[in-house]
Amino acid sequence: MERFREVLLAVWREACQHIEINESITGIAELLAADLPLDFMTVERIVPEHRMIATVAAAPHHPPSGMAASRECTPEEMKKLLAWVRIGRLSAPYVPGGAPEATLDVLALPRGSHDVRVAPLSSRGEAVGALVVAAKRGEKFTLAHEEMLSWMQEPLAVALENDRRLHELAALREAAEADRRSLLRRLGRQEINDLIVGERQGLAPVMKRVDLVSTSDAPVLLLGETGTGKEVVARAIHTRSDRRDGPFIRVNCGAIPPELVDSQLFGHEKGSFTGASETRQGWFERADGGTLFLDEIGELPHDAQVRFLRVLQDSFIERVGGREPIRVDVRVIAATHRDLSAMVREGRFREDLWYRIAVFPILLPPLRERLGDIPQLASHFAERAAVRFSLSPVAPTEQDIEALRSYSWPGNIRELGAVIDRSAILGEGHTLEIAAALGFSVDAGRQLPPIPAVAPGLPAHSANGGGDEDGIGSLDDALRRHIKAALKRARGRIEGPRGVAAMLEINPHTLRARMRKLKINWSEFREEGV
Repeated sequence: MERFREVLLAVWREACQHIEINESITGIAELLAADLPLDFMTVERIVPEHRMIATVAAAPHHPPSGMAASRECTPEEMKKLLAWVRIGRLSAPYVPGGAPEATLDVLALPRGSHDVRVAPLSSRGEAVGALVVAAKRGEKFTLAHEEMLSWMQEPLAVALENDRRLHELAALREAAEADRRSLLRRLGRQEINDLIVGERQGLAPVMKRVDLVSTSDAPVLLLGETGTGKEVVARAIHTRSDRRDGPFIRVNCGAIPPELVDSQLFGHEKGSFTGASETRQGWFERADGGTLFLDEIGELPHDAQVRFLRVLQDSFIERVGGREPIRVDVRVIAATHRDLSAMVREGRFREDLWYRIAVFPILLPPLRERLGDIPQLASHFAERAAVRFSLSPVAPTEQDIEALRSYSWPGNIRELGAVIDRSAILGEGHTLEIAAALGFSVDAGRQLPPIPAVAPGLPAHSANGGGDEDGIGSLDDALRRHIKAALKRARGRIEGPRGVAAMLEINPHTLRARMRKLKINWSEFREEGV
């Protein structure tokens, strides 16, 4: 008995001191070989949701070729296997001259050549796997051996569960790294903390305000035309704040269907509505301890504005179908290209919410007001295009820069990035075809002039947020005319390379939401056969 305790203590030590279960099993096999006629041992992981059994570790050598590395079992076999694990007793599935137990047949152990014992492994009442131990040829396990093996169940279950968690964390890290790389490609940067292009020139006043507000938790409202880089500035505020180690969650309010706004922002409980098959955290909960960036805040429905205001005031949310308030610690950054003050006057945006989110407004200038940044921006986008499209890097020439400066850039920096991408593709890695990228779009084999910077019949300064004292009209009127002009040109096509969404550099779902709000019927522009 004293020897058993010594072995058990040593097994626990091996199970807990190694990160990889293979290392633990190797050490445990060496310990057991002194007391057992051990030929080999394996640890099998049970994955009920996939109806799979997989060998995750083997020692002191690989098991016979008759044992598959992973096996798929039927629902009935998995049911019997889980029931056996819950019983928790050591089993001898293959006895020389006898028939295998049906509950363990799925393990596909070698028949006849070895005396085999199988110990179920469970953690916190859940089946996690099985320990398979085989005696040397011609030798058998005794009752004393079986008792020692039964003592191995708990430490090996712990080692197997730790290994599972380790691989889950590794998968999460890989997913997070993939998201980070995707974000960097989208932003055209090498690292999240790279300098923002133009922050020492055209964006210098903006970045000064960013530095002022980053050290506080005050809500920030980013104002500016579409494509001026509001998400980049929001991320700069987050990375320069004390919340930099917390999550940064971006939500496009215009892309959320009105009936799902509450569920998306605040989460829901299982069974709270049809289709709610599980409890789901909302964006506020996911951003806890970090920053929630609400893009296109002006698209938020009126009812959701009321609940959003309560969260800002009380720092508590309630899931759809929930009964208990949940405290959240979130810094809110909102952004819009719309004139919220005009929407407040018209009753389309709550005045109290406007005061809450506009504690520290930051106005981002359009690209036409920061032409000095175009050379640096063009070089940056040219480098990005070379990486994205596997082309040789080509720097813009002086003529290219002059051509870019002469354009009005209604789509701002986003449009500039698209033009440089298009010019790099047309140049095939040899040149940047700026003139072609700026002057023409190919549609069904025909060369068409680009969409004008301002919709026909609309004064130029009205599309840039001019007031209505000259009878210009609201920003919604400008957007409505601009979208209709694009619809007419695209013959009513919304998605695809020649659709309106691609022309305007906007997500198709966001575009449809805006058209619904602006009461634009796209089907009026649809030509027969298109």
